[in-house]
Amino acid sequence: MARVREVGTLWIGGALSWMEQLCLKSFVDQGQKITLFSYEPIPNVPKGVIQRDGREIIDTDDFIKYEKKDSFALFADWFRLHMIHQNPSMIWVDTDVYCHAPMTYDSDYVFGYELPGEYSVNNAVLGLPAESEILAKMLEFTEDRYSIAPFLPDAKQKELQDAKAAGNPVHVSLQTWGIWGPLMVTHFVHALGLQEHVLPLDAFYPITFRDRTKFMRRKQLVRKELTENTTALHLWASNKRQIGNFHSGLPPVNSYLEELAQKHDIKAFKAPIKGRAKAVFDTALMDHIPNGEIQAIADLTGNARGFSLAMYHKFDCEIQLIDVNDQGEFGDEPRDWIPPYIDFLKSNDVPESKIRVIGFEKQLKPVDVLCNLKGFGDEHKVRFLQPFLEKCLHSDSRMFMDIKQGTGAFPFLKDFCTNEQIFDLESKDKKRTRIVAFPKPPEPVREEGWDEIAVGLAGENGFYRPGPEAHSFLYMERSTDTLVVTFDNLDIAMNNREDRRPWGFSFIEEQGWSMLGVMAGGWTWYRNPWVSEQFDELRDSGFFSKFKRVVFYGASMGGYAACAFSAAAPGCDVVAISPQTTLDKTIVDWETRYKVAWDRDFSGPYGDATKSIKMARRVSILYDPYEPLDAGHVKRFNGKNVNLLRAPLMGHRLGSSLNQMGLLSQIILGALSGRLESSEYYQLLRKRRDFPRYQRELFQRAVSKGHTKLAKTLGEAILKRNDNRAVRLGLRDLS
Repeated sequence: MARVREVGTLWIGGALSWMEQLCLKSFVDQGQKITLFSYEPIPNVPKGVIQRDGREIIDTDDFIKYEKKDSFALFADWFRLHMIHQNPSMIWVDTDVYCHAPMTYDSDYVFGYELPGEYSVNNAVLGLPAESEILAKMLEFTEDRYSIAPFLPDAKQKELQDAKAAGNPVHVSLQTWGIWGPLMVTHFVHALGLQEHVLPLDAFYPITFRDRTKFMRRKQLVRKELTENTTALHLWASNKRQIGNFHSGLPPVNSYLEELAQKHDIKAFKAPIKGRAKAVFDTALMDHIPNGEIQAIADLTGNARGFSLAMYHKFDCEIQLIDVNDQGEFGDEPRDWIPPYIDFLKSNDVPESKIRVIGFEKQLKPVDVLCNLKGFGDEHKVRFLQPFLEKCLHSDSRMFMDIKQGTGAFPFLKDFCTNEQIFDLESKDKKRTRIVAFPKPPEPVREEGWDEIAVGLAGENGFYRPGPEAHSFLYMERSTDTLVVTFDNLDIAMNNREDRRPWGFSFIEEQGWSMLGVMAGGWTWYRNPWVSEQFDELRDSGFFSKFKRVVFYGASMGGYAACAFSAAAPGCDVVAISPQTTLDKTIVDWETRYKVAWDRDFSGPYGDATKSIKMARRVSILYDPYEPLDAGHVKRFNGKNVNLLRAPLMGHRLGSSLNQMGLLSQIILGALSGRLESSEYYQLLRKRRDFPRYQRELFQRAVSKGHTKLAKTLGEAILKRNDNRAVRLGLRDLS
């Protein structure tokens, strides 16, 4: 009977890419027991892989690496020796080693030649007797991090000896690649006469390092090299550079790697390759997207396919392809890059309904993420970027962009964005830098026609007060029973609403209530002193006291304002959706959004909303407790007059979600009238059970927590209610 062997490996570096998932799952699928050691939780380990804490083997936080290549391979070389010593008969495999056939070797010596000529021994697959002489000698050799290896060329040894004699010994992290790896293993194998134990080339390395790109070419090129001796197949992680640069971080189409991913049902688009040592690929931009809700991403140049795909599979967002030429002009025919981009997305499970081609300037709308890779400011003149900066960015947008030295892009951006440099790109000529840019608030401009509209709405008994930064107060008198004070953005009211009215105008009018609409000309958070002065004047003149009931309402920025300025009307009610309490970084240093307003003054009597609401009668706050930043603000609202209405897994843009469900008007009207009780609210919210976003988030939360049985039960129940594509595909992955 064949000897059943256990294999072990180590991962340092966050989530796995599809390549590591593929290799780990291949052992599980072959019935081979595999243990993954790590020093932090890994969110996407394939089912069936045993996970253990790396500190069981080496209890350390000193993860030494080859500094020149920024690679933890050095620590892995050290770790595997201790793993084998502490786990007799366990075979080490690198995370880029694929199980072609079960390893049932009887001998405790498991290693193989990596090159023709049968001299060099690789350690990507390594098994040794736990008490063997070779293991003892290698453990002893690695105890001294400044040792000079006798197997290095004479000239290199002399160089290291001279440095040591001069008082500057060279640390192992700065020495030759493989010094604790293949070079060391090869030396001791030959020094101790263990050649008879070394397996032939075709056991693990039938595709040598020199020929490693065969894995990315026609699958037949690999198949013909495999033999009956081949078990663990080294896929060479160095292929990641080419995969990341030229294949969007995914297995190349029709390659051997693609065939393996399909065989083991690995969804590569869910875990694209983001980097390789110091090389960082487009998909790594995911690391610069904060937790939260992303509704739309736009690609301006067609060079962010992998990133757009990864964003869709994480956020279920819309992907917009902006169809312009290198001068930012729209045309009659789609650009050459549009059709293959769409085919790429559709072939990787993006439904056509989530892909939108922007073919006219009037279709440009603000998006959460704008991609301008290898585009304006790099290969094209940066001045053509201006209309997209003006039309595609909102207060919390991010733009990723490549800038080539000498294009004038950095000075150009100063009027529109602040930016952070992510990394320098590889370039043969001038320096190229990738940045993430955050929009500055645009110069507030009073929308054309607003003054006339506002004066007309105010009538003889109301008033209209225009102020700086395009702020304005519009009062429409209808009765002295109820006054609703709303906070809105003038640009949205004038350009995104057909009636060109402040938010809630129609249904507030239908109730016969008076309305005071406070408008902002941009992302100001209403922190212009003029706004505070107006509220002071209204308070002191007795304006609010003539109403039996006053209600302040707003969402997000408006939610902050509703809470903050409610202090001007003591005894009022407040209804706020996903509000902030302040953006003062000395108070909420954990708030990473809304960079455009960080330099605003949040001091004064209307500065910190948590202090303002103490004078309110009742404060109803609707929020998603699973949005950590929103929950952080809500935690600061701790008064007895606060009524928290939770909307789990509905996101920061809760108002939009409620509107899509047909509940927003009903809930807000109930809250504004003072009739909405918690029991009624939660009864209405039961409708979210049929809302695709909520279903998806609930299902994915169960999966991420490892509750597989619960996720299956939940997924099946959801599909009985409606065909939720994300849940259907997720359920298939669990089967």
